[in-house]
Amino acid sequence: MNIMSPQHLAILALSLAASTALAAPAKPATRLLPTEYEARIQQATADPETLAAGKRAASYLCIWCHGEDGNSVLESIPNLAGQNPVYLLTQIQKFGDGHRNSEFMSGLIKAIKDEDRVSMSVYYAAMRPNTPAATNAALIEKGRKRYLATCVGCHGGKAYGNKRIARLAGQRVSYLTHALANYRASNGTRRDPMMTPVARRLTPEDIAAVSAYLSTLK
Repeated sequence: MNIMSPQHLAILALSLAASTALAAPAKPATRLLPTEYEARIQQATADPETLAAGKRAASYLCIWCHGEDGNSVLESIPNLAGQNPVYLLTQIQKFGDGHRNSEFMSGLIKAIKDEDRVSMSVYYAAMRPNTPAATNAALIEKGRKRYLATCVGCHGGKAYGNKRIARLAGQRVSYLTHALANYRASNGTRRDPMMTPVARRLTPEDIAAVSAYLSTLK
């Protein structure tokens, strides 16, 4: 008898959850405006019920790929743990309205109400990424130097980002490598007037080193 790997089980479970959610009757809703994101996040953060609500909402669709605590189940999928909540909500909304190009993610997000999008953003932001121990000191040091020379101006000294820029600290190596390579090539979902020129200054070896370094940051 063939036994499915944990990765295949996660993908199957996500597909089943997505099918269930997308089969539900659509309810017209007035979407949040970008100018409202920060205020809604602040309001939700102050509510002691938000974390429980966010965890509950995430359990229907998000945990199968991004993990119950925001640490993803696959190397190619980004961690959400510790990300800035306003940044998270902004990206969720972009997937929902098609400004970020992912047919798969857009389909899932459209099944989630705004109030759940807000609570999930606050919940995952409150989690902490699981950072691996550094195993290649020379590679990590090369990545640190390249990061400080190229990326620190926007992503910050600790790579925590902010409400407009992604946290990179503690992110998955494979995800970072793939994203930077796509920014460098300016293809698919990774087209950005700020990131592409920066990524094009990085060699594949630089990308590997920077990704390894960032993955170890807490």
